[in-house]
Amino acid sequence: MAANQYTITLAQAQTALEALSSITALSRSQIKEAMQKGAVWYQRGKQTQRIRRKDRRLKAGDSIYLYHNPDVLAQPCPAAVLLADEVDFSVWYKPSGMLSQGSKWSDHCTINRWAETHLRPNRPAFIVNRLDRAAQGLMLIAHTKSMARYLSKLFETHAIYKAYVAKVQGSGLLEQTCNAPVEERTAVSHLYPIASNAKQSLVKVEIETGRKHQIRIHLASLGYPIVGDRQRHPGPHTENLALVSAELAWQDEQGKDWRFRVPDEYLPSLGE
Repeated sequence: MAANQYTITLAQAQTALEALSSITALSRSQIKEAMQKGAVWYQRGKQTQRIRRKDRRLKAGDSIYLYHNPDVLAQPCPAAVLLADEVDFSVWYKPSGMLSQGSKWSDHCTINRWAETHLRPNRPAFIVNRLDRAAQGLMLIAHTKSMARYLSKLFETHAIYKAYVAKVQGSGLLEQTCNAPVEERTAVSHLYPIASNAKQSLVKVEIETGRKHQIRIHLASLGYPIVGDRQRHPGPHTENLALVSAELAWQDEQGKDWRFRVPDEYLPSLGE
């Protein structure tokens, strides 16, 4: 079944399920699945947001949007792992394949939706840092708007220490700082070799800036592409992207030091 978009503006108060059933050939169960997975939205005035409850009645004049893509809705969601629950925020291990944010077509494979549906007690979940879909490692999820603003500000002002571990192709990488611009913007990565064999190396990367694909670009520019980087490594590819957000640390306004490290089992290794 092809992807389709449906829109209806309500002439009278009714549920989104009732309204969408009247304008699509989709079954009620298909519509309910789409709602649960974040593909149904409603607009009231200037406000647009997802709607998930099949029995929630909307008002006359509200507009409903269904973005139905069977391939997207059928995508399996890898499981995130809760590492710490600090009430106002939590720390998670995001696996490769999980999204940092959704789209109009769904959000069921996102880390924040996973947190919303798996934390107890249930709380809202706000993204404050992001990882590429292919990358894995530590992510912070805020559970109040004030905490989301606070943590986001720390990231924006580079007040959070961030360290990654990558497995790269090649050996002999030296400790160094790479400051090659990324998309004509300043980008700084500090590289610290950890271990190597004849063909591959493990490297710790501390970043001062957070440009898109910065670590991938810097390592590839030095001749050490990350294993599994399908854009910059010729392959063949038998592994996921070997890049892990391994450590986050900061000091809060009360002077308390926070430091989180990903468990060793989630770090890349050189094997035998």
